[in-house]
Amino acid sequence: MSVQQAIREVEALLGKERLLTAVEDLACYSFDGTADAPSKRPDAVIMPETTEEVQAIMRIASKYKIPVYPRGAGTNLSGGTIPIKGGLVVTFQRMNKILEIDAENLTATVQPGVIIASLNAAVAPYGLIYPPDPGTVSTATMAGSTAECSGGLRGLKYGVTKHYIMGLEVVLANGEKFRAGGKTVKNVTAYDLVKLFTGSEGTLGIITELIVKLIPAPETKKSMLAIFSDLDDAGKTIAGIIAAKVIPATLEIMDKTTIETVEAFAKAGLPTDAEAVLLIEVDGIAEVVEKEAQAVVEVCKRFNGKVQVARDDAEREKLWAARRAALPALARKSPTTVLEDATVPRSRIPEMLRAIRAIAKKYDLLIGTFGHAGDGNLHPTILCDERNAEQMKRVHKAVDEIFRVAVDMGGTLSGEHGIGMAKMKYLEWELGATGVDVLRRIKEALDPDYLLNPGKMVAGRS
Repeated sequence: MSVQQAIREVEALLGKERLLTAVEDLACYSFDGTADAPSKRPDAVIMPETTEEVQAIMRIASKYKIPVYPRGAGTNLSGGTIPIKGGLVVTFQRMNKILEIDAENLTATVQPGVIIASLNAAVAPYGLIYPPDPGTVSTATMAGSTAECSGGLRGLKYGVTKHYIMGLEVVLANGEKFRAGGKTVKNVTAYDLVKLFTGSEGTLGIITELIVKLIPAPETKKSMLAIFSDLDDAGKTIAGIIAAKVIPATLEIMDKTTIETVEAFAKAGLPTDAEAVLLIEVDGIAEVVEKEAQAVVEVCKRFNGKVQVARDDAEREKLWAARRAALPALARKSPTTVLEDATVPRSRIPEMLRAIRAIAKKYDLLIGTFGHAGDGNLHPTILCDERNAEQMKRVHKAVDEIFRVAVDMGGTLSGEHGIGMAKMKYLEWELGATGVDVLRRIKEALDPDYLLNPGKMVAGRS
């Protein structure tokens, strides 16, 4: 009854046109980009247009103790936006304005629903870019990617989302709002609240405005494909490039299974007899790019790599289209694609790749692995069928083992996909019981009733 009363009050606030309650509409918000995750329809979907409306929605939800799930494009891969306890999904497609481009201070101020690619298109005439580059850059929203602290292909040189969020406006569970950070390059006032809410996955507050850092676009780029018949040689090359004092904009790896699948799908000219390939791009001032590209080629050859350098933009685009095709290509091979996110120190990438192969053999599964080799962020992708209960038991055991190995190697549970509901059970492996309790204390200080995105990141006390 309280849910229906809350919905009636929201309807009075926003009108019927910005409130979805039809079953077919709710079904569209019952899942996200995560495979093998439960789906659950919300009771309503709400489309606010202002921060004040978000505040009013949270006051209503707080009054009736109704769960609220902030949602961007729903492309996350950890079950982070699934409304598992019913309640209200708040989506931000109507709060999608770029409020300011401040080229003098190298910042942009945006609403939460702005698409990353749209921001980059808007700042391009100023010779600027917003560097975070998740695989879903053409659909992912600024607030969604901030809540997940997304990474992407350019993470090695340019960092991830948290390195570019300078200021936030946030609405709390009780409907109050506050601002933290701003346009200044230096800001050490009190606790770093901007960092706290970046990566908080909608569990602590709702982001309603962002100030982000922009940087000058690189003058030129050069892309290369390095082909290896030995996995260890590919791993040594990764470390060797960094040791040569070259930090590529992008340094990606694909294993044999992924190479074969992508080539069958995209016909990109990848060598299907290779054990691994590295896709490398250096960027910057033309003279520096030439020098760094030559250094990369020399390192690759030292470790028995065969190097192909893209001769023009067309070849460069073909190369990166092949990399971006990795997930859709693998997804074509089976009804269910379980994409994971295990990150280890870059020196241990060959060891981690061999461990994934051994796990695949142990559980009789097909696993293709690709990822951001330069920062150790691998994406083992299990091809399976969720209708096959016996196979899915093996999949879950394999996933457990992959994360156990990653943490034991000094790695982390997530380089960029977040925790959501998918990885909560592993948190103690990395943080320990006390660390998990610290998360819970922060959550309960800001959202004592667990109204914001419940069931994600932090479990309530039993």
